[in-house]
Amino acid sequence: MKRIQKRAMAIGLIAVLCFAGTISAGPATAKDGMVATVHPLATQAGIDALERGGNAIDAAVAAALTLGVVDTHNSGIGGGCFALIHLADGTILALDGREMAPAKATRDMFIRDGKADPKLSQTGALAIGIPGSLAVYDYALNRGGKLTLEDLITPASDIAEQGFIIDPAFASRLAGVAKTLAQFPESAALMLDVDGNPWPVGHLHKQPDLAKTYRGIARDGIGFYYRGPFAQAAQKWMSENGGLITAEDFANYTVKQREPVISTYRGYQVIGFSPPSSGGVHVAQILNILGHFDFSEMDAPTRAHVTVEAMKLAFADRAHWLGDPDFADVPRGLADADYASGLAKKIDLNKATSVQTHSTPLDSDINLFGRHTTHIAAADSEGNWVAITATLNTSYGSKVLIPGTGVFMNNQMDDFSAQPGVPNYFGLLGAEANSVQPGKRPLSSMSPTIVLKDGQPVLTLGAAGGPTIITQVVQAIINHFDLEMPLPDAVGAPRIHHQWRPDRVAVEQTVDPALIEALKQRGHEIHPRSSMGVTQAIGVTEDGQLIGVHDPRASNGAAGGYDRTNP
Repeated sequence: MKRIQKRAMAIGLIAVLCFAGTISAGPATAKDGMVATVHPLATQAGIDALERGGNAIDAAVAAALTLGVVDTHNSGIGGGCFALIHLADGTILALDGREMAPAKATRDMFIRDGKADPKLSQTGALAIGIPGSLAVYDYALNRGGKLTLEDLITPASDIAEQGFIIDPAFASRLAGVAKTLAQFPESAALMLDVDGNPWPVGHLHKQPDLAKTYRGIARDGIGFYYRGPFAQAAQKWMSENGGLITAEDFANYTVKQREPVISTYRGYQVIGFSPPSSGGVHVAQILNILGHFDFSEMDAPTRAHVTVEAMKLAFADRAHWLGDPDFADVPRGLADADYASGLAKKIDLNKATSVQTHSTPLDSDINLFGRHTTHIAAADSEGNWVAITATLNTSYGSKVLIPGTGVFMNNQMDDFSAQPGVPNYFGLLGAEANSVQPGKRPLSSMSPTIVLKDGQPVLTLGAAGGPTIITQVVQAIINHFDLEMPLPDAVGAPRIHHQWRPDRVAVEQTVDPALIEALKQRGHEIHPRSSMGVTQAIGVTEDGQLIGVHDPRASNGAAGGYDRTNP
């Protein structure tokens, strides 16, 4: 699909929403702008922003705010995000909008009878961290956008008020958590019918309270959310339901500008997000390890084996070292090429090796970083390239909807290490570096990434899918630059994943059986999975156009382009 056609306003909003489901999820090309998201209405919102004179930053924010309406199981202003932005002048912004533990949080707040209780960190009041997505969107617009927050949030509020048609992906995710949502009256009233059944495919889903919240933000700015009616409503619900968050916690939230992780791979400069994202560090670490192997001389099974071994080594380090750098000592050396050289020597080309524990980079005590998810990719011809990964964590986050606001709240507190050695929802282990502390931000696998060649952006990408986010990004880069796959093929190719613990290789069912057998012969335990996450990416074609790709694993996403000469 060349571009998403602008629809005549006379059609009416509901008709537009019904038609949106027919938009192709295939790749799109255009000269002046590109947006790729997990939902066609969000992609359309980004294209509309470009058509109104906005740039890629405006387009990405418009898409993100719209996803908060039509993709509420994944994201929204009740969650957090990381935004990696390459401005037209070459400046790199790494904006940390990760959720923050409340001031009353304690190290052992999820421990009961000496053991971590995952129900407390995954559902209900204690699971919620202070959201940061909206603060990042506002910061990004003020720093590099052309349009205002009011310009971009008002169309999304119209969708929330007038409704959109529930598609199979939305209905499936809703059905999967309906029983848990039923525990919370406000959530049940919005998402379930009078008999307690989840809304089906084809239901016109209206969210009047969310529309009201969005319009309050349009009128008063983010102060409405962080220092006004929303914060007060959140505090009231928390005080009545055993929560810790106060209006003061909201008022104290700030966007942190982080120093990006910059590494090189096969002549490309890879820019990732620094802690509390583990993504930038470990995408760099895995690629640094793989850079010591000549993939052009390897067959597919050997490449896969080496990649798995590199993943294993990186995730072992993640479990020990990674946390919020404002609270924990996170060594910069994890992303160092010399450190990767030593790790590469641990890999045996012929068999799987047992990684018992983490490794230790040079100067780990002094060379430190400064103290269910969705991804939005956007780019324009001026040189603004954006990668935003946003999340509530698991589907509908904590399952809590703050009364009168329409906003689902995250369950990001589960991304802390509730107890050393105890896995979280995604099976990830952590240590003291990622323990709960007041004001601390939990570790994340979100991996917004931008790749440069000779100083110019050639790829922006990121993914959804818990810890597989890291390995999705790595494999897309390998596929595109090492194996010279066209970007749609690089994103759509079958995936593998290893996260150290459990010690097994997750493989998509589309992986070649011969490759699986070769991995088994090298001693790898295989764990089949139907699919593994969803990636969005934008690259550059040989003739200099932008190409946007939405992952074919999610049926309802869309990439859309914008040409000034072809409105």
